[in-house]
Amino acid sequence: MNILVCDDDKAIVDAIGIYLENEGYKVFKASNGIEAIEIIEDHEIHLIIMDIMMPKMDGITATMKIREGNKIPLIMLSAKSEDYDKILGLNLGADDYITKPFNPLELIARVKSQLRRYTTLGSLETKNHVYQTGGLIIDDERKVITIDGEEVHLTPVQYKILKLLTVNAGRVFSIEEIYQKVWNETPVNPENTVAVHIRKIREKIEINPKEPKYLKVVWGIGYKVEKL
Repeated sequence: MNILVCDDDKAIVDAIGIYLENEGYKVFKASNGIEAIEIIEDHEIHLIIMDIMMPKMDGITATMKIREGNKIPLIMLSAKSEDYDKILGLNLGADDYITKPFNPLELIARVKSQLRRYTTLGSLETKNHVYQTGGLIIDDERKVITIDGEEVHLTPVQYKILKLLTVNAGRVFSIEEIYQKVWNETPVNPENTVAVHIRKIREKIEINPKEPKYLKVVWGIGYKVEKL
């Protein structure tokens, strides 16, 4: 997930960037609204953290311009003395706000909440290389998988299996079909091999593998991905 942090205070931008990167996000940085808009035009951004008071173009103006073209989640940063601007920002399209000085852990929680809402409600723009079922998103160009905004790390074989099932969401694949398509070989006793990989995938993508949210076992037939 790519997050844009825009604030004219470099120390704040760098500090936020460290916390976000520790959570596995890729961070883009801007010091004013003009730079922020240029980054959004050139890169795929999934969430914006925007300060209000900045030179060249303030956060309110930038938010108005951003909302003309997309629905990227936007968290506004505001000082306690900027209550009017904060309310204006929310009315113009900001999704949330946090007041300076702030607890970094609270900011991270708000970021995750917005990304979760963004992906679950299906607001994320669908591109040819992105496959989505509910909060499960596979970006095949970047080879990144996220579940409700959280990045999940799979082995190459696990990735191929999950991609196969997600691209064909709702379709049941037999063990033999999965083996043949992923390993590109004629299946010979593939049950244990496929079952082991499926179990490990479920452990990584499901909150409770015994009550699956995405990857469903169709007993006696095979496996499928769907939002349950």
